[in-house]
Amino acid sequence: MIELIDCEESHRWLLYEWRSSDEVRPYMYDRAEISRETHDAWYTQLLRREGRRGWIIAMDGKPVGAAFVSQHDHENRRATWAFYLADPSTRGRGVGSAVEYLVLEHAFGELGLHKLCCEVLSFNTAVVAMHKKFGFVEEGLLRDHWYRDGEWVDTHVLAMFEDAWAERRKRFGEQLRSRGLI
Repeated sequence: MIELIDCEESHRWLLYEWRSSDEVRPYMYDRAEISRETHDAWYTQLLRREGRRGWIIAMDGKPVGAAFVSQHDHENRRATWAFYLADPSTRGRGVGSAVEYLVLEHAFGELGLHKLCCEVLSFNTAVVAMHKKFGFVEEGLLRDHWYRDGEWVDTHVLAMFEDAWAERRKRFGEQLRSRGLI
């Protein structure tokens, strides 16, 4: 079973390990090594929860990744989200879909958002496909947006709207429950 656990002080250095790992860093915008001081400051801001929220993704009680909602704009009822799976053994097992469902439920339920946005590097085709499967629509493509390893990389800009989620949530919830993922 997949659950989201609020980030707490005890998770500070676990997230540092993950963000510094070869499993996560290639999918981040900035792949440079993160200093302990930089991470410490970032995590302190995360715990203040001012316009952002962070969770540890747990699979059968074991921490396997993290998810974040940030840039929460209360007036315009929108935010941005991202996640990563730090444990490669979780990939291809429906964990990402369960996380997507749980975050969407939080975003459109508890937060009352109208729109949830995300950005995905173009080489991460599995995550782009997963977002679209859930009903995210592509709002744009930022061409040559990041320079990595001597090549320019595009970034997909996607969004989910509250009415689209209202139409899909029951079906996805039933599918994930039948697989024992949520």
